Amino acid sequence: MNTEVLVGTVDELPEGTHKLVNVEGREMGIFNVRGNFYAIPNACFHQNGPLCLGAISGTVVATKETLWKTTWSQDGEVIVCPWHSLEFNITTGQCLAHPKKKLNSHQLRVEKGQIFFPLHEH
Repeated sequence: MNTEVLVGTVDELPEGTHKLVNVEGREMGIFNVRGNFYAIPNACFHQNGPLCLGAISGTVVATKETLWKTTWSQDGEVIVCPWHSLEFNITTGQCLAHPKKKLNSHQLRVEKGQIFFPLHEH
């Protein structure tokens, strides 16, 4: 049984781009974030919106570390759901508005210019 599936090539996904693929009946977004490849489901947990059709951006944060001044953060790592604007970190799956909620995020393996998605044992 295959433990991973080919989902694309490095050449077809330049830095900052993404594409949708079907992996075992699930629609997944495949993202190139600064030369690393990640996959998240194309479904926002809020109302199952097409998350991976949203804009890729960053977010504004104000923390103790920034002395409570707003700073731009996670540039190129945040996808914004096009239905209701929930933000998710692509590299971790973390929902920025709901710290206890996360999408399954997968870091993908690259070998000889090919990108592989890990499959789970059934």
